[in-house]
Amino acid sequence: MTAVAASAPRRTASWTWRIGLALVGLHVIVGLLTLVWTPYDPGAMTGGRLSPPSLAHWAGTDRLGRDVLTQVMIGSRIALQVGIGAVAIGAAIGVTIGIIAAFATRWRDDALAATLDILIAFPTLLIAMLVVAASEQASLGTAILALGIALSAVVARLTRILAKRVILTDYVTAARVSGSSWLAIVREHVLPNIWPTLSVNLALQFGLAVIAEASLSYLGLGAPPPNASWGRLLQEAQGTVYSAPFGAIAPGLALVSLTIGVNLFADGLRDLADPLRRARA
Repeated sequence: MTAVAASAPRRTASWTWRIGLALVGLHVIVGLLTLVWTPYDPGAMTGGRLSPPSLAHWAGTDRLGRDVLTQVMIGSRIALQVGIGAVAIGAAIGVTIGIIAAFATRWRDDALAATLDILIAFPTLLIAMLVVAASEQASLGTAILALGIALSAVVARLTRILAKRVILTDYVTAARVSGSSWLAIVREHVLPNIWPTLSVNLALQFGLAVIAEASLSYLGLGAPPPNASWGRLLQEAQGTVYSAPFGAIAPGLALVSLTIGVNLFADGLRDLADPLRRARA
């Protein structure tokens, strides 16, 4: 006698996940490459001012004669540092607050939920600007901390919602009746069940952090020189965008490609976390 097993949906990577992974992976490779090699020294004036793209300078030179491709490559490293750092800080703060709110008493939960709703009502960039302005001077570390704090409210709210659903399940109730501590419940039941959905949100927050850092640098509140942030490159190329547009095209394409790649990657993660979603689409 043969046993017939119920067929579960096969979790296969979608084309969006593959394209997103390729775009993000390209920026990761470029960012790591800048640690050991760049076409030119980042601060060296290796060509004429505002030279067009050529074999010597594939993306041209800026108004000071520096190689634009070198600046954009270093910008990839800075964007990845900001994205990873901000998401790590936002996840650490947000997941902790969300779990505490899920296990808190009703009035404390309502108070935390109301506070999170108020913070979410403020734009992420505005909160980051306030944190940076409160510091003594703008720096890459300050920008990462500011963006991490700004993103934590969204992560906390989602964590609270997901954790409360898990807490109401029968197996968590059985674990609590059996005497398991809340730390054990969080470690063994809550986090493993909320992580697939939470990871998709964190991937999206990564893209938001990259765009927000570029916006801060464009406003002069991000990583200061000699850090070649894409936002600062766009700000410097603003005055010559009509006479020498290539200075803005290269960092703009880099910013768009990484943002699109992260969003496609997140969409692919959503398909992997919920394979029935694609079947229903």
